[in-house]
Amino acid sequence: MSTAPHTSEQSINRASFVAFFGILIALFYYGLGTPLITILFGYLILHYLGKVLSKYWSIVAFTILVFVLFYLFYLFVQEAVRALPQTVNKSMPVIASLAKDYGIETPFQNPEGLKSYVLDALESQLHFLARFVQVFTKEFVYVIIALVATTGIFSTRCFDLGRDSYPLRNNLYTSFTEKLEVRFGNFFKSFHTVMGAQVLISLVNTFFTGLFIYSLHLFGVPMPYSFVIIMITFLCGLLPIIGNLMSNTVIFCVGLTQSVQLGVIALTYLIILHKFEYFLNSKIIGGRIKNPMWLTLLSLLIGERLAGIPGMILAPVILNYCKLEGSKIEVAGGDAKSA
Repeated sequence: MSTAPHTSEQSINRASFVAFFGILIALFYYGLGTPLITILFGYLILHYLGKVLSKYWSIVAFTILVFVLFYLFYLFVQEAVRALPQTVNKSMPVIASLAKDYGIETPFQNPEGLKSYVLDALESQLHFLARFVQVFTKEFVYVIIALVATTGIFSTRCFDLGRDSYPLRNNLYTSFTEKLEVRFGNFFKSFHTVMGAQVLISLVNTFFTGLFIYSLHLFGVPMPYSFVIIMITFLCGLLPIIGNLMSNTVIFCVGLTQSVQLGVIALTYLIILHKFEYFLNSKIIGGRIKNPMWLTLLSLLIGERLAGIPGMILAPVILNYCKLEGSKIEVAGGDAKSA
């Protein structure tokens, strides 16, 4: 009488790790980082909606929110394509003139060289965004598919829908998919830990930046392109550490298009705001992630080289995921306790 081969739980667990990282590598290799981020952010929203609404109404609310976000993004791109090149065109000569007055050497021989370099880099990115919004590009279709997949994942939350119908309860397929669900579940926990905190910090930063712009309007000193500034502040805030530098640069340059005084006022306010954010970061992120800054920066650089902006967003998540999984594996002969 022949017996079926047995596979140990440890072997299945190892196979789930190999499969998970294989899927992750394939997604980045084939340029599917954007739909992956879409699924993660979408599921994060549905996760919170599910705490206050039923599954059906969570999906309805999510669908409405997606349309609102698409419309806001469309407005943002339409305005950014016009506003950002104008900002560069007006602010770069002022920056070059200030550098000359204070004896600061720049790698460019004249203001026009600096302005031309920044404009070329900026316009290449803005043209891509404009095409993304105006036509159904491949990335746009991927995002739509990812949003549909997100609602499906939220509805079922498992790989094996027929696990109770097999003749063997402890079969290889069911055991493997259960382990794979654990891997993806832990990855989402890492995303929730890292990006959940980052979104909260970005919202706080965006709120105070909007409050600052509104206060300037009340004192009769309007800041141009307010909507673009607020959207950039939020979007850049999703990138840890370097995101604030990017948004601050934009706000400072926009201020310079009006006057040097407004640029200095904006820069001073941002410095004060980010002093407050150091405390906020230590409370929100420091207590949850506990990774050294140099390691986070290194992961951002590697992520950008491998997958661009999606790679930068996911790099801290993957870093935290490796720590989360690794901390649950006991080393033979060591003092670590199994989670």
